[in-house]
Amino acid sequence: MTRLSLLLVAVLACSVAAVDAKPNVVVFLADDAGWGDYGHSGNQLANTPHVDSIAKEGVTIDRFFVEPVCSPTRAEFLTGRYHGRMGVSGTSLGEERMDLDENTVADAFHAAGYATGAFGKWHNGSQWPYYPMARGFDEYFGHPAGHWGEYFNPELEDAGHMVRTEGYIVDICTDRALAFIEKNQEKPFFCYLPFTTPHSPWAAPEENWSHFKDQPVEQRSTLPDQEDLNETRCAMAMLENQDMNVGRVLAKLEELGLTEDTIVIYFSDNGPNSWRWTDGMKGRKGSTDEGGVRSVCYWRWPAKIPAGHTVTQIAGAIDFLPTLTSLAEVPRVGDKPLDGRDLSPLLLKQQTEWPDRRIFNAWNGKVSVRTQTHRLDDKGQLFDMIADPGQTEPVNKKETELAKALMAEVKAWRKDVLGPEAADPAKNKTKHRAVDPRPFPVGYPEFPNTILPARDGEPIGEVTRSTRAPNSSYFVNWKTKEDRMEWNVEVHTAGRYAVTIDYTCPVADAGSTVELSFNGAKVSGKVAPGWDPPLYTNQDTLPRPPAESQMKEFHTLTLGEVELRAGQGPLVLRATDIPGDYVMDVRRVTLTLLE
Repeated sequence: MTRLSLLLVAVLACSVAAVDAKPNVVVFLADDAGWGDYGHSGNQLANTPHVDSIAKEGVTIDRFFVEPVCSPTRAEFLTGRYHGRMGVSGTSLGEERMDLDENTVADAFHAAGYATGAFGKWHNGSQWPYYPMARGFDEYFGHPAGHWGEYFNPELEDAGHMVRTEGYIVDICTDRALAFIEKNQEKPFFCYLPFTTPHSPWAAPEENWSHFKDQPVEQRSTLPDQEDLNETRCAMAMLENQDMNVGRVLAKLEELGLTEDTIVIYFSDNGPNSWRWTDGMKGRKGSTDEGGVRSVCYWRWPAKIPAGHTVTQIAGAIDFLPTLTSLAEVPRVGDKPLDGRDLSPLLLKQQTEWPDRRIFNAWNGKVSVRTQTHRLDDKGQLFDMIADPGQTEPVNKKETELAKALMAEVKAWRKDVLGPEAADPAKNKTKHRAVDPRPFPVGYPEFPNTILPARDGEPIGEVTRSTRAPNSSYFVNWKTKEDRMEWNVEVHTAGRYAVTIDYTCPVADAGSTVELSFNGAKVSGKVAPGWDPPLYTNQDTLPRPPAESQMKEFHTLTLGEVELRAGQGPLVLRATDIPGDYVMDVRRVTLTLLE
């Protein structure tokens, strides 16, 4: 073969490789950041240059809608389907779990040969097979439950094992994401970085808090008398830290020569978690009004997406899966009908037919619907969002036919997505007190550790949770033999299990005998030694809200081993002997399949 022939072969090989090359994907998801929390949105107090750069170097989706709270949005991003279709009805107590027959965007990229990793807050199921590594991700590190009570030196979960870490939670999870990118730089990767901030508790690194604690807040909330200015300042400090970590990832992509062919996305999971500036929009987190469900959404892909472009058509979290699989030319996994649309023609600035659409937002029995120009709120009031973006004057009388048509569409959507009983909103008030009736799975050989936190259990008798918010709570007030706690579980694999309990106990009260039982099998042991550490004092920038637990260092008690049969039933933890005044506080029970 001549030298020219060799050169042509080499050129052709490079061309084929370039055609076959798949783009990397990095998805940043903020937790409880509002549309108005960023410099690119016009917030003069925000310091978010790296997040803003994604918009400047890529595409802004101007009217982008998520759900009013965390887990529903995350489920919709992962599946391209409305959360009501897949069993996600709440944010804790097991209600955040996606049904096991749902397929995720990570499933699709994993099947296509991508390395897949998630680093941060998952919030769509804590036990296998609801766990991230059973939903398409090769790696997981973070906290699979909802909001977390430790932001400094937190205890986090590394592929099913609790580990004590050092540093600030967002920095730590970003470190793991950077290591994942570095490790997989020679192959396509899908990196999901769901940040923990600016969700409360209000805890920012001192470096960032010092930049904001004395700053005036000139741009105020739509309801300024309800705004806590220190919470606003702390949110800005937490977002400044988050932005620094976005910058670290962008810098790593640049260092490795991956910027050009990496799709980078940034968005948030709901409206702001306190009353902050939203440019006059109505509502905040938990509301189905515009301010509760509008998020920033930025896409950057230098190789193909034009810089500085703005998509004006409405879009939502349900659109991520069809859009990402289309852009990367990755086949979907599964055949369930999607609610989302492929946005790639809009992102690529291609001429395309784009029929009018509806985007529905739902939470706690309330449903609103957004068209390109209007929003029908959960009370049936219609607003012209072009002329009245703050939803101040209903236009039902002026636009009677549109209001009537949208009300009918909401009723049909309720029936289709939430079930026939949900068609009547008066009968569809979601309750968030009882634990989800679906059992928590235990005992898969491919993932032998099953962590059952207090958040997934039911306190019986005088036992209570440490605070009202279950996600980062523990059981307290355990004093009598009548008190107990139960987890509704389904043991998948019969076999021998090691049992541990993470606990604290006043030193003088050590020595109670506790028993864990399931369908006739029992294991018991003594609560010893006493372990009564103080509550953490290094966590909070601002006083912790009463609904959130003050955390402490729990000790691990090895209870023993027990033979469990496959099947469903209550896993019961109770005391059979209490020599002192108190049994213990319980953070979690862990069952490890041994054989």
